[in-house]
Amino acid sequence: MAAGATRAPLRRHRRQHAEGLSDQHHRSNTCLSAGSAYAAHVMFGAAMGAFRWFSLLFVVWLTCGSAHAERRVALVIGNSAYKSVPRLANPVNDAALVGGMFKKAGFDSVDVKLDLSVVDMRKALREFAGKAREAEVAVIYYAGHGIELDGNNYLIPTDAALETDNDVFDEAFPLDRVLFAIEPAKQLRLVILDACRDNPFAKTMKRTVAARAIGRGLAKVEPTSSNTMIAYAAKAGSTASDGDSKNSPFAAALVERLPTPGLDLRKAFGFVRDDVLKNTGYKQEPYVYGSLGGDDVPLVQAKLAAASGPQASPDDAVRRDYELALQIGTREVWTAFLAKYADGFYASLAKGQLNRIAAEETRAAAADKARQAEDEKARLAAERARKAEQDRAAAAAKAAEDARIAAEKAKQVEEAKAAAAEQRRKEAEAAAAKALADKQAAEKALADKQAADKAAAEKAAAELAAKKAAEKPAGAGGEQKVAALAPPSAQPAMPPLEVAKSVQSELRRVGCLTASADGDWNATSQRSLTLFNKYAGTKLDARLASFDALDAIKAKPGRVCPLVCDHGFRADGDACVKITCRAGSRVNDDNECEKIPERKPAAARENAKGRDEQRKQVESAPTKPQSTGQMVCNAAGCRPVRPGCKLGYARSGQGVTVAEGTREVCN
Repeated sequence: MAAGATRAPLRRHRRQHAEGLSDQHHRSNTCLSAGSAYAAHVMFGAAMGAFRWFSLLFVVWLTCGSAHAERRVALVIGNSAYKSVPRLANPVNDAALVGGMFKKAGFDSVDVKLDLSVVDMRKALREFAGKAREAEVAVIYYAGHGIELDGNNYLIPTDAALETDNDVFDEAFPLDRVLFAIEPAKQLRLVILDACRDNPFAKTMKRTVAARAIGRGLAKVEPTSSNTMIAYAAKAGSTASDGDSKNSPFAAALVERLPTPGLDLRKAFGFVRDDVLKNTGYKQEPYVYGSLGGDDVPLVQAKLAAASGPQASPDDAVRRDYELALQIGTREVWTAFLAKYADGFYASLAKGQLNRIAAEETRAAAADKARQAEDEKARLAAERARKAEQDRAAAAAKAAEDARIAAEKAKQVEEAKAAAAEQRRKEAEAAAAKALADKQAAEKALADKQAADKAAAEKAAAELAAKKAAEKPAGAGGEQKVAALAPPSAQPAMPPLEVAKSVQSELRRVGCLTASADGDWNATSQRSLTLFNKYAGTKLDARLASFDALDAIKAKPGRVCPLVCDHGFRADGDACVKITCRAGSRVNDDNECEKIPERKPAAARENAKGRDEQRKQVESAPTKPQSTGQMVCNAAGCRPVRPGCKLGYARSGQGVTVAEGTREVCN
């Protein structure tokens, strides 16, 4: 659609150009016809002299020449007072300067417009398009802000806000609209843009499309119409400087070079380029897009030469060689030019071109070096990021492996604990079963013994009765009265539980048992009877509570098992009391009071004070828990329970006490 929109104006331009040429040809024929008629009239007029004839012919020639004079129009726009961004200082001044230059150059129409809004700018372009239709040369100069969006260039009015990139299409003017306004011109169409400034809109504008490109400066453009030139203050992709004076370097160079009579526009813009490069320290390079024909196209025609005819300039050959070198523009060509023309004006220009090329090469080398440095920096950053990612992955893998190994070890430990617990449970069940069997066997043995004793007593009583009955008939004649003997006293019948309670009570009395007498003949009761055997010198069966054990324990009037006290305590009856020493004495390792030795004089008073405080704290400390008289036994033997500790018992689910479960519990 853009190509079609471009071809339509081109066809219209060709049609208008043809109509203009036809009209010009008609005016030329009219002038020639008038001249011929007048010449014929003069030839037939015998009274007219030769001088008058030539004078009239010269007047006719001037009249026809005026019909061929070019009509030149110009539109100059300068936008400085922007409403949404800071004001620009130079565009208004530049527009006034360039507009004055066009007027001095003899342009037929010069419109200078300042600080145009979008409506005013549209109106100015529309009106100028009508003037360009009647002109051979049309020029538009614009100074202000411009922007490049997705490769297209736009001129920005003063009331544009450009909050988003989509606003560019509604609030700015595309460069194609400017080219459309000058397209009707018949010979030359020229657009001069001093709009390559650093654009502040691009910094605040919101992007609605992430991939949309907003360039720096203006984008490169190639006009599709012939005899059309577009001049930038700075080449595509770069920005222009406003300079230190009231006019930009580009505007000052334009005013200096363009109005030169007879100077071809291409050469004039070349001089403008050289001037701007020199004045900006080779930082800003103007650029021209488009092409013209082989003839010179000056903005201002050269003045008519003297009647004697033009004289060849001695610099014509140098100028032609310079123009040829300028078209090629390489270092080798300029070096060859200077080798041929070592001095002079064009030699200075050639040296300036070499300096420009050197500056450009230096800039390109610096840019390439900076790019390589950035690439290397990016590569190193990517390498560091990759290595860091690899290290993180390796650390994560190692952590995962360590966690797996730890979990495996923990699982093995838990399995080992579970296996050990299961083994202990089985052993406890086996021990409980054995203890139950032993208890049942002891109860059965006790019951059997009691039954046997009862049977023996009954048998003895029966035998005694039978004996008495046998002796009674023999003494019938002389009867003697004999006192009857009581049968031997048998042990009273008592349940095993009561027997166990009685034995436990007696063991508590003699200090061998600290547990309660509950009738449960468990491992603690058996160990207490073992202690009694040890200190009483008896050999009673500790596996069961019997009448023999009960009788043996009852036979002891007082404590049998000793009372064991901690260091610093002594036995006092059935309790342990603290040993108290006089002042200046202390309890030694043998639980005896001894005098505290004299302190050495070299000892610090602070240490003595600390020891005194410590001794007071020890002497005033409450009495420590004392031994309870309990004994704990294992495979290595039996010993008293430590002070502050007690015996604990493990029971199975059926309430049966397990001997192996008895343990010493402290704190």
